[in-house]
Amino acid sequence: MSANADDPFAQLKAAQREGWGLFSPLAAATTPAAAMLVSYAGVRSGQRVLDVACGTGVVAVTAAQLGAEVDGLDLSPVLLADARRNAELIETSIDFREGDVEALPYADASYDVVLSQFGHIFAPRPAVALSEMLRVLKPGGRIAFSTWPPELLLGRLFDLLCEYLPPPPGVPKSSEWGDVGVVRDRLGTAVRDVEFAREEITIPALSTRHYRANMEVTAAPFVKLANELASQPARLAAYRAGVDALVAQFLRGNRVHQGFLMTRAIKR
Repeated sequence: MSANADDPFAQLKAAQREGWGLFSPLAAATTPAAAMLVSYAGVRSGQRVLDVACGTGVVAVTAAQLGAEVDGLDLSPVLLADARRNAELIETSIDFREGDVEALPYADASYDVVLSQFGHIFAPRPAVALSEMLRVLKPGGRIAFSTWPPELLLGRLFDLLCEYLPPPPGVPKSSEWGDVGVVRDRLGTAVRDVEFAREEITIPALSTRHYRANMEVTAAPFVKLANELASQPARLAAYRAGVDALVAQFLRGNRVHQGFLMTRAIKR
């Protein structure tokens, strides 16, 4: 299921569907984070698990290897093809579907656990996305997700992108999902026992420029902005200098340190 034509953000989602198709080379870097999230969520054998904005399926496959019954959903058919190949390699059955977190194609109270790793944060309407994730979760089930805090590298980079390429009116910054206060407010009274943990992954990089160049061919917002600024060399140079300055603060020993926030809560 792709974006609905009646959706006010259908055009944005169509662009996301196209842009994130380039992400696959970065998937390996998020594989350790997938294990951290699945562990933090307490996924167990026999549970029904949904991986929202699943990308190449690193979270879904990790959960399936524990014996969970897993479904995955993503906007990008390109990434879903990779997800299916990842599942086939370990001969596990995962139902991967093309779809939208703001209109999940699953029945109410279908899952014991609903997960999302750095994916649902790009939905244009956080309240709608969260409502859908909680709708398909059973009462007493657990929602858990990973996000980029606004004070750490990826949150700061996405905020920098917004300075050059502001989101559409009404669409909040993705870095807000990394603010524990914002997350608590968004979850509201629909859940109990909200908890947070911080973890880190590292990305190999010879220099800040190597890291930036990789992002400009794999991460949709970075790809889009580099293309947008291609005809404005002065602005492109200023933007790239800003990226390099930020990355330099987190580059040590040829590794870029990307800290992230994990949230978990129980649906009432």
